[in-house]
Amino acid sequence: MRFLPAVIVDAVLVLIFAVIGRASHDESPAGFLITAWPFLVALIVGHVLAALLPGRPRRPWSVLWGVVVWVVTVAGGMLLRVATGDTAQLAFIIVATLTLGVLLVGWRAVTALVRRGRASRSVMAGPGGEGEDPVDRDAIAPEEPSDDPRAL
Repeated sequence: MRFLPAVIVDAVLVLIFAVIGRASHDESPAGFLITAWPFLVALIVGHVLAALLPGRPRRPWSVLWGVVVWVVTVAGGMLLRVATGDTAQLAFIIVATLTLGVLLVGWRAVTALVRRGRASRSVMAGPGGEGEDPVDRDAIAPEEPSDDPRAL
């Protein structure tokens, strides 16, 4: 199950979101599962949906996969809250949307930047080892001659 690590990271981030949210309202952080469960259920649905989409994102750690999971988590979590008699006030919807977006898409964006940086460094290292200039200087055309006599 190749997307299990991403599901675990996302679930931990949703739990952190719930703990911080409860603490910021002077509610007992111990009841964080009451806040988190609708989002956790929607999170699982989001991962399943991302995996089943035609032309889907191929990697669970990709930003596109994260966007699908984020949208489904927020929408589904809010719908489940309302369906079970809890509230979903506009301020909460806005804060949850922004916070979960930063968390669920953010870690994937950071991962993509790190991977891109590693790939760039390995290209820069070249086939001969680290630090070698990957540009073949012999393949570059020499500069055009200058009309300036001082350039000689």
